[in-house]
Amino acid sequence: MAHDELLARHRAVLPDWMALYYDHPIEITRGSGRHVTDGEGRTYLDFFAGILTNGVGYDIAEISDAIRSQIDTGVLHSSTLYLIRSQVELAERIAGLSGIPDAKVFFTNSGTEANETALMLACGHRRSDQVLALRNSYHGRGFAATGVTGLRAWSPTALSPLKVAWVHGGYRYRSPFRDLSDADYVAACVADLRDVLNTATSGDVACMIVEPIQGVGGFTLPPDGLFAAFKEVLDEHGILLISDEVQTGWGRTGEHFWGIGAHGVTPDAMTFAKGLGNGLAIGGVVARGDVVDGLTANSISTFGGNPVSTAGALATLDYLLGHDLQSNAAKLGARLISGLRDVAADHPLLGDVRGKGLMVGLELVGEDRAPDPAAGVAVLEATRERGLLVGKGGLHGNVIRLAPPLSVTADEVEEALVALRDAIAEVSAR
Repeated sequence: MAHDELLARHRAVLPDWMALYYDHPIEITRGSGRHVTDGEGRTYLDFFAGILTNGVGYDIAEISDAIRSQIDTGVLHSSTLYLIRSQVELAERIAGLSGIPDAKVFFTNSGTEANETALMLACGHRRSDQVLALRNSYHGRGFAATGVTGLRAWSPTALSPLKVAWVHGGYRYRSPFRDLSDADYVAACVADLRDVLNTATSGDVACMIVEPIQGVGGFTLPPDGLFAAFKEVLDEHGILLISDEVQTGWGRTGEHFWGIGAHGVTPDAMTFAKGLGNGLAIGGVVARGDVVDGLTANSISTFGGNPVSTAGALATLDYLLGHDLQSNAAKLGARLISGLRDVAADHPLLGDVRGKGLMVGLELVGEDRAPDPAAGVAVLEATRERGLLVGKGGLHGNVIRLAPPLSVTADEVEEALVALRDAIAEVSAR
């Protein structure tokens, strides 16, 4: 009864548009490593990590100790009007890791706030409200962030403070260019970018914002090098490139520390959040110093970069670098993708297996590659029944998203593969 009562209370006082997973929603009450336990006592292997936010794992002593140490000072908050040692130290680390020349950092509380800030900085720097964004993209729930979100289901209003023009490239599986070679795909997307600039803008565009791997859009990704080719065009016009690293940052893609690294280009700004705090609320922007310093009004972030979040984030960063979790993501992500492609060979329901590192999307399809959102729901339920938590997304709600904590083990990957294979076989047989 306690569970049913909590569910009823949730539905009574929280918005209808705050969706809950599963026919029988769960309350996560405990976590350890890569496992969580629900309020009814059942334990699961977590392959979604609170939407990639518990990036290192649960109950990590080094991170918990750093948070407790700050709490023990009695100072949970002081605001950015005062010096915060851990904020300065974290900003130094991120600026150095960014690869952006003369970088400066501004901390926020979420990825939405980070993207709102980056867009404001770019528009102020360029004195323009025109922005380029990718179709099938997601950048948050704020007013400007929804304005540059290319997913109808996640963009609730046509009103926006920005004038947005949409470019092809991020979602290859359903792109009109899908059958082209990598080189020809990149060339076609670059030609589209030039056409959009010439026909859908007045030329003085502020920025382009991209996700190296589109998260809510279903872990879709273009060929490596696309964004470097885009940057050449953008540089011709002085347009800034913002890389939304809210989901792809901190080594998750395995190959590079930042997702944009696969494209061999340094953006003018990057936004980050999620995995940096390992569950704490933190986000931010790292960008060229002249772009950050170009703001022409006073501004602060009341809670952004607060002592607790930055202490925890420093410990998280130390842990993932000290344990080389990026290499773990590369190695075990390759095994996960390989194993799932074997499953796809036996089950046409699994139309596409894609991703990098521990960021893997499974697109479920019917005849002629038609999206099968009902199969997405069914696989979500079937994996839960087998003790595995996964995510769901995509333009049509037919993509299973896999993003375990970066500390996942080889045995846990094999366990997940068994659950996924059996779940997909069950749904295929319906």
